[in-house]
Amino acid sequence: MAKQFDYIEDAHKRFIGDQHIYFVGSAAETGRVNVSPKGMDSLRIMGPYRIVWLNLTGSGNETAAHLARVNRMTLMWCSFTTRPLILRCYGTAITVHPRDAGWQELSDMFGDPLGARNIFDMTVDMVQTSCGYAVPFFDNPRERDTLEKWNEDKGEEGIRDYWAEKNQTTIDGFDTGIFDDA
Repeated sequence: MAKQFDYIEDAHKRFIGDQHIYFVGSAAETGRVNVSPKGMDSLRIMGPYRIVWLNLTGSGNETAAHLARVNRMTLMWCSFTTRPLILRCYGTAITVHPRDAGWQELSDMFGDPLGARNIFDMTVDMVQTSCGYAVPFFDNPRERDTLEKWNEDKGEEGIRDYWAEKNQTTIDGFDTGIFDDA
């Protein structure tokens, strides 16, 4: 049932665009594998081999630290509606921080939101589709505004303080690079 593709085809792009949630998987050479759900308007397909996604402030910053050590990443979407399908993009990625060249151009694609912490720029080397026959149906998907409100309440200085407290190292103690000098 699974099929592999060398790049993101138009049908894959349409399927991705129809989903309300995606999952990011990353791991360093040791320690825990991280899988994180993502939503909001935080992902752009830049071409058949390239995806960028915006990482907003959260309770951890595992992906940035993992990519600094081992730059592999997997993105996954699954349909919770009528079409049973799971789609994964495998590849390598780099982390772009607000201090880095190229940040503003990428961030502008997302409206430069408050709390933007990283952008991950992924080179896709394989796409795989498989059945989603066991994925349950879910109704009434809608965005949460909780993170936006949290960011507004914290403000830029409060967000940076939060990063200092919660986002400098992973649960395995790896440096996330959030405050490294360029």
